[in-house]
Amino acid sequence: MTMRLAILGAGAIGPGCAVLAASLGHQAVLWSPSGAGTAGIDGVLQAEGQVEGTFPVSVATTLAEAFAGADVALLTVPAYALPALLPPIAAAIPKALPLLIAPAASLAPLAFARLRGPGAPVGAMATTPVTGRRTGPDRVRIAAIRAWVEMGALPGAAAPDLAALAESLFGNRWPVVPDALAAAFINTNPIAHAALALANVTRIEQRETWGQYGLMTPAVCRLMETLCAERDALAARFGHHPPSLVEALHRTNGVPRGPLHEMTQAIEQGRGVIAGPTDMQTRYVTEDVPYGLAFYLALAEAIGQPMPVTAAAVTVIETLWGRGLRDNPLLAGLDLADLPGTLNRG
Repeated sequence: MTMRLAILGAGAIGPGCAVLAASLGHQAVLWSPSGAGTAGIDGVLQAEGQVEGTFPVSVATTLAEAFAGADVALLTVPAYALPALLPPIAAAIPKALPLLIAPAASLAPLAFARLRGPGAPVGAMATTPVTGRRTGPDRVRIAAIRAWVEMGALPGAAAPDLAALAESLFGNRWPVVPDALAAAFINTNPIAHAALALANVTRIEQRETWGQYGLMTPAVCRLMETLCAERDALAARFGHHPPSLVEALHRTNGVPRGPLHEMTQAIEQGRGVIAGPTDMQTRYVTEDVPYGLAFYLALAEAIGQPMPVTAAAVTVIETLWGRGLRDNPLLAGLDLADLPGTLNRG
């Protein structure tokens, strides 16, 4: 069945998802919060990489236009954009229209549902269906189509239906997890990106060119594994058991499972140099610390779970960057100690 997909966000992932859905026969319409992301798209997107060809993609200039006739909506923007975007989206979206959030960082589905009120289920994607980058105003390179991505939902019981919907749209598999918190724990970007930012801050500050997988040295991997162990202990307190870093790298990049450092070297050998950030405003810090590591710390404080290395990493990054990185408006007013009940009730 052909569906109309409204995609909110037009950086790299939104257009990549539009191309993937269009390649499977669906209609996609893109909306950019600022309008910059859709400038230069005149009815089609050129795709290369894992999807090749020219695909019809329309552009909406308003949320009302994006939602008109849509069967489902996908919100895919950096987490730091969510506090400003969720209120207008919640006000404009039809009550019966399902919304998928990719990735569902920091309980974003719950923040959205509290703003919107009763309505259709909200999908909590552990990460994005694709990875990629924009190579021009109307061009996108899809580096990878993830074989599977976990799907949670608000309320939790809606996850199977939303997983089936996502599979129809994007073709990959969507194993179900109990709730939106389980999905939030799965994304390993906050752990990997924070470790890379700490270890390569001078390269970032001096705007050097550097390859991030090649510089996931044994020392950096030890930090990543320790941060991951603290995340896993926290998740277990809520009854969740997210995949390991090894499993995450295997899924996204297809390299054999093994010691983490050996996997990162194999990724660089197979994919070539994937450049690390060269700007102190990198989302590795501005997104993945407040809505990743500091999110874990807020949960940990609510239930008395120690996370000493994570806390130290956040403090050191705040010192290096000269700014506080713990403000998270998505959590305002939540009783974090009672999350399982809140999430299941929706």
